[in-house]
Amino acid sequence: MADIKEIIAARVAKELKDGDVVNLGIGLPTMVANFIPEGIDITFQSENGFLGLGPAPAKGEEDIDLVNAGAQYVTVKPGACFFDSAASFGIIRGGHVDATILGSLEVDEHGNLANWIVPGKMVPGMGGAMDLVVGAKKVIIAMQHTNKGKHKILKECTLPYTAVGVVDLIITEMGVMEITSSGVVLKELHPDYTLEQIKEATGCELTVHSDLKPML
Repeated sequence: MADIKEIIAARVAKELKDGDVVNLGIGLPTMVANFIPEGIDITFQSENGFLGLGPAPAKGEEDIDLVNAGAQYVTVKPGACFFDSAASFGIIRGGHVDATILGSLEVDEHGNLANWIVPGKMVPGMGGAMDLVVGAKKVIIAMQHTNKGKHKILKECTLPYTAVGVVDLIITEMGVMEITSSGVVLKELHPDYTLEQIKEATGCELTVHSDLKPML
């Protein structure tokens, strides 16, 4: 199997449409910029104050003045623009971001999200996640399906919420799941896994779409 994170990032990239303004969370979601299909023009936004992120720089070609909100080196595309945090969050809160792609610690069948803290562990803060999940038009969670065998998709989140009822789509190495009013619906299944395996790895009831497709 190819690298799990690359499988997830490549599938997430297929959700994006030409002309979209998209915010990428730290970690795995930043890899999505490397898999944008040819002919699709996406404007990536970073909450630390710029529009027009490009793919990750080649090793040795990093610019110390160009980092995203997670302090990772990035590149910018022609026409990129830079601004202060007030303007950046004005874009987010004003509903101008078409999609945000975030990692998560837990997601539940109601679309509730817990992705910022494990009680007892030191963290720098929630960052822009709570603004992004309510300001973006679509919220996509890109994460590995389990954590050392423990369920991450649950009936109810056990960790402190980032926000409630905000998740639209979950994409893991096992499949693509949509959050609906009736729960989690499996729309695509990766060919390397069986339906029984993904059900066992999911901590809530999984409804199988009538037109289940392979995740490619």
